[in-house]
Amino acid sequence: MIVKTDKNHDTRSELEREAAVCRELFSRKTRDYGTSWRILRLPSLTDQIFIKANRIRSVQESGENHVGDDLRGEFVAMVNYAVMALVQEQLLKGDEPLELPYERAMELYDKELKATLDLMMAKNHDYGEAWRQMRVESMVDLILMKLMRIKQIEDNDGRTEVSEGPEGGYRDIVNYSLFCMVRMNNED
Repeated sequence: MIVKTDKNHDTRSELEREAAVCRELFSRKTRDYGTSWRILRLPSLTDQIFIKANRIRSVQESGENHVGDDLRGEFVAMVNYAVMALVQEQLLKGDEPLELPYERAMELYDKELKATLDLMMAKNHDYGEAWRQMRVESMVDLILMKLMRIKQIEDNDGRTEVSEGPEGGYRDIVNYSLFCMVRMNNED
């Protein structure tokens, strides 16, 4: 079965709307905490994303949410941690200070988020919006798989033989998280 792009959806607008929710939280937290996240090494950011994805899967499997926090917030957190990892990956190559001015932090966040959204739209075109037919649970499994791959690459000191590095995995995590947010909105 070939899945065709659904003309009834404005995918870019839907994804940008969800991305704006993530950006707003990142902005507010940056005003509160500065760029304290810059102290985290990439494996620590990977583990933060893993904690969020694992919690979602645990709640999905058990049907119980003892903490009571909305799972949507976990997807927002995964987007933000993945963007932080993309920013951190770039900044580790330079000499930027740990504490960045708010404007610089937002500029870097926006640059990585835009690059990720642009890549997502190109892939979405080629895949014919297949994600709209996917289950949120399946996308969470894919996020966890991406995290396992990133962790393996990190354990290999960043070396790969034929695979993309962590950057592609982080971008895919942003994409799948935003897809899940759109899907959850449509189910409400």
